[in-house]
Amino acid sequence: MNTPQADTARLKAAAAETAAATAPAGTPYGTLPPASPLPQRRPVSLPRLAQMREAGDKITMLTAYDATFAAVADAAGVECILVGDSLGMVCQGLPSTVGVTLDTMAYHTASVARGLHRVQGTAWLVADLPYGTYAESREQALRSACTLMQAGAHMVKLEGGGWTAPTVEFLVQRGVPVCAHLGLTPQTVHALGGYRVQGKTDSAARTLRNEAHALQDAGAAMLVLEMVPAALAADLTSELTHCHTIGIGAGSGTAGQVLVLHDMLGMNLGKMPKFVHNFMQDAGSVRGAIEAYVQAVKQGRFPDNAVHAW
Repeated sequence: MNTPQADTARLKAAAAETAAATAPAGTPYGTLPPASPLPQRRPVSLPRLAQMREAGDKITMLTAYDATFAAVADAAGVECILVGDSLGMVCQGLPSTVGVTLDTMAYHTASVARGLHRVQGTAWLVADLPYGTYAESREQALRSACTLMQAGAHMVKLEGGGWTAPTVEFLVQRGVPVCAHLGLTPQTVHALGGYRVQGKTDSAARTLRNEAHALQDAGAAMLVLEMVPAALAADLTSELTHCHTIGIGAGSGTAGQVLVLHDMLGMNLGKMPKFVHNFMQDAGSVRGAIEAYVQAVKQGRFPDNAVHAW
């Protein structure tokens, strides 16, 4: 017999069943955090990055190497996540990035991509082409780039200037977005004589400037400037209207900033670089530290040229 009480009970039971069916699936190891709400942030894309640059909105980038940290970074508002070959040092304990393989990069890129997918993340995903996977030929570079793109990357990053411009052009013409990397290039740190500031002399600055323009002309959409004098980085940023500069140890005048996640959380197996700030020391959580980093970059408080730059 139907009664108002019985109808109410059935409705409550149906509602509970629906909620259980649509709730995020838990695991014995917890549930990934929610991403930035889609109505509040459109998925980051090359046109979106260009709009940010035009509006003077600083682009934020952090490294991430697994699903959970990628989801946290996305939820904290980071626009670009870099699966960097720095994982060789911070995750594998290698002395440099040289020992990182393409298979390792593909594994971590896929892990990050799955993490973003699970939380409907909106970040732009960049993956490093590791040492020895793009120097042999343009065709080798394309094969390596395809491996990372098929693993979930939206863009690949490669180091060096001069000889890399034709490779960048080859990739871009075939639909592979490219982020270039000048200044201190960790894959060739031995050829540079160590971890030193690049572009300090007039001759070195002129070479770096020429290489940066060549990379933009080849179609690179982004350019990481690492350990480059702040004045030179700011000049390049104003000159490169179609290639967004991302600084790390290059001062506050770039279009955006990037840090290694472990560094900005105060976790480092070696000496902390001058250009790093420990955002964890004043935060109550990893997400809080990343949110503080995003806000500091957006508001122009980090980096401080007097402290973090040359």
